[in-house]
Amino acid sequence: MSILVDKETRLLVQGITGGEGSFHTRRCVKYGTNVVAGVTPNKGGADLDGIPVFNTVERAVAETGANTSIIFVPAPFAADAILEAADAGIKLIVCITEGIPTLDMVMVSSHLKQKGARLIGPNCPGVLSAGKCKVGIMSGDIFLEGNVGVVSRSGTLTYEAVNQLTELGIGQSTCVGLGGDPIIGTVFVDALELFEQDPQTEAVVLIGEIGGNQEQRAAEFIKDKMSKPVIAFVAGSSAPPGRRMGHAGAIITGSSGRAQEKIAALSEAGATIAMSPAEVGITTRKVLASRS
Repeated sequence: MSILVDKETRLLVQGITGGEGSFHTRRCVKYGTNVVAGVTPNKGGADLDGIPVFNTVERAVAETGANTSIIFVPAPFAADAILEAADAGIKLIVCITEGIPTLDMVMVSSHLKQKGARLIGPNCPGVLSAGKCKVGIMSGDIFLEGNVGVVSRSGTLTYEAVNQLTELGIGQSTCVGLGGDPIIGTVFVDALELFEQDPQTEAVVLIGEIGGNQEQRAAEFIKDKMSKPVIAFVAGSSAPPGRRMGHAGAIITGSSGRAQEKIAALSEAGATIAMSPAEVGITTRKVLASRS
């Protein structure tokens, strides 16, 4: 098994005719993802490599049975694209777009709760279940099917961690890029709960960063409800308070946002800490070996 996406996923691409949308649609198809439709207003009736394009998500869902959407829509229109997908009955929405206004996301978050839809992102690399399905911009070439889940706030460190695991022969079940904005749809606790319930996943790699308190909340879940081992790395130990470090959400605004506090909380909860990004793979190997 896996979480969120698999061979049953029927993907719809919002913004499929744009440069980014068309490029990554073809990459998803190449990986084996079942892309059933695209949506671009006023482009209905066209197609991309045989994938039909519709004017609205509602029409695309009705005609193709799409159950998952990925959004490559410019920031000023991305919030509306998320709402359109949710209103059409899509239950998993992956938004790649960066720079969506925070107030737009406040409104979107409330609406998604009412609709019972799950959002991954925005400003994220997406979701990939190794050997099954890719819904995002991750390079499928570095993945190896296996039993370690990966969840991360950092796109670049996600790729680094996955590549290390693969080079050590440690396969992955599903990789989830949560996104780096202040308001995102799915957080660490949500992903950890899904991995805990997934019979394929035997351990989880968690990659955090400065800003917010997601890692502390994850630590509480790990301590109270997680039976599977968690290997954690938190980026930003040398980051100065008050300065944004990359992501919009990666800014220390209080003591809980500092890397040291996050590392301490995760360690106290029982997670095994990788002290540098270069040690994620070997630390995971040690943890798995200790349980065999």
